[in-house]
Amino acid sequence: MLILSCDHMKGKYIRRAVEVLRGGGVIVYPTDTVYGMGCDLLNKRAIDKIYQIKRMPRRKPLSFICSDLSQISEYAQLSNAAYKMMRRLLPGPYTFILQATRLVPKVMMSNQRTVGIRVPDNEICLELVRELGHPLVNTSASDSVEEVVSDPESIQEQFPQLDLMLEAGLLESEASTIIDFTADAPSLIRQGKGDVSGYL
Repeated sequence: MLILSCDHMKGKYIRRAVEVLRGGGVIVYPTDTVYGMGCDLLNKRAIDKIYQIKRMPRRKPLSFICSDLSQISEYAQLSNAAYKMMRRLLPGPYTFILQATRLVPKVMMSNQRTVGIRVPDNEICLELVRELGHPLVNTSASDSVEEVVSDPESIQEQFPQLDLMLEAGLLESEASTIIDFTADAPSLIRQGKGDVSGYL
């Protein structure tokens, strides 16, 4: 695994990480919650690799990261209510469950054709998406549901088969808040780091 510190030469390292993504690699990067593990949304073999690395069942869909609301609207159907709420909350520590558009690969959808989308408040992962030109598949860099690892050294030990890590020190170990926008009214699926009081 190639490890690049994000403390300096960020632009150069972002470009190197995107080269790995375009080559079908799986990388680790910081977000505004925990370290994420991801790959190119349009590379099915790389998505398969993430499922293998994390030993995840295929019925558990992965989320992905967009750079902004405009990009989200390409990959998901946005109601006026969802758009207004997301405009206030993003970028931030939230995952939104939305109806997918045809641009989303089938491997990324639930049986109900829904997807989970994030726009984290972290410039490193947003730069990755902008440089890549389309969304970044995202899951926590952890091998269990209960344990969320935010220590770079632990991640390196657990997942030596990863191709590259953008290392940014210890991160707060707290998952994102999940909001479901697939029904008429939004519903809170998981309360995490993001505050939604006053919105739901």
